[in-house]
Amino acid sequence: MTDDDMTDHETTDHDAIDELRAQWRRERPDLDLAHLDAMALVGRIKRADHLLSKGMKRVFVEYGLEFAEFDVLATLRRVGAPHELTAGGLLKTAMVTSGAITNRLDKLERKGLIERHPDPNDRRAIRVRLTDAGRDLVDRAVVDHVANEEHMLAALTPKDRAALDGALRRLLLSLGDTHLG
Repeated sequence: MTDDDMTDHETTDHDAIDELRAQWRRERPDLDLAHLDAMALVGRIKRADHLLSKGMKRVFVEYGLEFAEFDVLATLRRVGAPHELTAGGLLKTAMVTSGAITNRLDKLERKGLIERHPDPNDRRAIRVRLTDAGRDLVDRAVVDHVANEEHMLAALTPKDRAALDGALRRLLLSLGDTHLG
């Protein structure tokens, strides 16, 4: 690729958040620079989440899934045999409303990827289990998903990744994110 083929953001060290911070500095020079730095960092985290989500969507579409559906299938797969949780257990890991999880489960059940049945130990609870088709699909999709994530993080060195991972872990812990659910 020649310099002529590159866009402005590829030829500089500045990103969209730098532009936003510069606008705030211009419009509100009275704001504490440390506060603008905090705003920029939170903005980068949110923007990275948005761009990573967009990049992940491309893989899920290949498997006829939305991210939320993949999340349910992956959760059931990683809990181990019999690849089953209560609907409440799924709700805790998904951090969404019960209506949203019900919608996800309805879609996945229609696709034949999960099945629901009453909990034999609690008549009020419903258990959700991966079907063979669901397990096969998530096992194939996760391979491409992990490869895609690796590709999206290629700009970071192993040292960068370790530093970012540690910093984000400390941030999540400080925000109270100590366990699923």
